[in-house]
Amino acid sequence: MRTYGRDASGKWVMVSADDNGFNDAIYLTTLVQNLRLSPQESPFFANHGIPASGSVIQQILPTFYVNRLQQQFSPHFSSLQIALMDVDPPVYNISAITNSGSKIITQVNI
Repeated sequence: MRTYGRDASGKWVMVSADDNGFNDAIYLTTLVQNLRLSPQESPFFANHGIPASGSVIQQILPTFYVNRLQQQFSPHFSSLQIALMDVDPPVYNISAITNSGSKIITQVNI
């Protein structure tokens, strides 16, 4: 299993399972990409993503869609929490405990 994500310089890099066979980095990368994805933008995963542009127009945060993403990805981790950190612009804090037991904390700007 593999996916692709952007590194700090903005270049696309391949993310694959670690040496022990855990797919945690793959699912975390996919979760971050889904937070930046609009619904029905992907032809394969139309039910993934959040309506960011519609939320800006309506001035309502996409909390329902973020909770839905958390439910979709939580089976792949021991623990997964997505919390709103800032409103303008929306910043979400992802805290995940992987299946191998390590803790990952990252912030995602929407």
